[in-house]
Amino acid sequence: MTQDIVILAAGKGSRMKSALSKVLHKVGGVAMVRRVLATANTLADSKLHLVVGHQGEQVEANCQDFSANIVWQNDPQGTGDALRRVAPFLQADGATLTLYGDVPLIRASTLEKMTSLSTSNTLVLLTISLDNPIGYGRIVRSDQGKVTAIVEQKDASESQLAIKEVNTGILLAPNNHLQGWLAALTNNNAQGEYYLTDIIAMAARDGVDIVTVNPENEAEVAGVNDRVQLAALERELQSQQAISLMQNGATLLDPSRIDIRGELITGQDVIIDVNCIFEGKVVLGTGVEVGANCHLKNCTIGDNTIIKSNTLIEESEVGEDCDIGPFARLRPGTQLANKAKIGNFVETKKARIGEGSKVNHLSYIGDTEMGANVNVGAGTITCNYDGVNKHLTQVADNVFIGSNTSLVAPVQVAEGATIAAGSTITKQVGEKQLAFARARQTNKDNWPRPTKK
Repeated sequence: MTQDIVILAAGKGSRMKSALSKVLHKVGGVAMVRRVLATANTLADSKLHLVVGHQGEQVEANCQDFSANIVWQNDPQGTGDALRRVAPFLQADGATLTLYGDVPLIRASTLEKMTSLSTSNTLVLLTISLDNPIGYGRIVRSDQGKVTAIVEQKDASESQLAIKEVNTGILLAPNNHLQGWLAALTNNNAQGEYYLTDIIAMAARDGVDIVTVNPENEAEVAGVNDRVQLAALERELQSQQAISLMQNGATLLDPSRIDIRGELITGQDVIIDVNCIFEGKVVLGTGVEVGANCHLKNCTIGDNTIIKSNTLIEESEVGEDCDIGPFARLRPGTQLANKAKIGNFVETKKARIGEGSKVNHLSYIGDTEMGANVNVGAGTITCNYDGVNKHLTQVADNVFIGSNTSLVAPVQVAEGATIAAGSTITKQVGEKQLAFARARQTNKDNWPRPTKK
């Protein structure tokens, strides 16, 4: 069946104590509502509806790329009220799946299980049994085990409060019945709200089959109301991702000390030390080793490359068999060919560094095209900025650059050239030339040292 998928994201979220909409707070580096939208988008034959209210402009602006139908609920009066606002946009046939923008870890596999049971006369309900069901609506069943109603805690009797099976809020209802049920909702309850859960009793009354599905774990249907719950789901997600990485052939020296804020793809026999952060999309090839305290963002690392501790790599491409760090920084636009080496306290930016080239210590290489087998001495910098514009430095193959050299761009150094230590190079250096540009050394005898006055 085709699906309308409604994501509820209109709540105020006052317990977050934030100027940012609750559903835009991130889990695993991704806004909660975007996680839900992305999961919903995996279902075939679906149309997305996003219900917004408090700080709705923020939510709408952050979710535009999903092309969801935006429905406003400026004065929220419950989940049933939210669905009533969406009702005019629902397809005549098919079914409507209700999700929540602050329940970010719902799995596509669970939703697919629900949709597989959906028919024009079946309502599918996601439930879970909890040892401590306080705060949840209870699932009321007949003596034959059929679901007959959902009773919210504030409206439940003493016997109903003892029920362990609870409502997650996620349900899939056939549209041919749903429109009538929504129109019949009332707010005659302790909260004075229109409960979507009241349609369960209507479905039972109308002879609609009510079937239940269970999630794989409690975290999958856990909502976020404050920052404590947000942190708990963050840890749960990180644990799930760590397990997945290890099952895929990666070694995590401490699975509890890794943070993936986006997507991390690993080849076989990857080793990741403690306290590493992976942001955006990061790809680690086979045999890559990542030392402690590294931060990698939107980058690709080739096979058998070693990244030593305390290294930052951002929006860069690193080839195979490279050696990077410790304490190196690869800024956006860096491209390292195979077997290149970037040593301690080296910073690169928008630099292409050729195969086997080495920048070993205390250097800055920016806006540079560097060939193969270049050796860059300690303390070398490319002076790429004139105060207004950036300029290019070009270094050909097999160049040797002595320590403490300044290359003032735009400048070219031809193949096989040598630059003496301490030089400031402002003009082109030809093939196999030796270039030196520094003041002549003068020694004075019997120089009186200054003394304290």
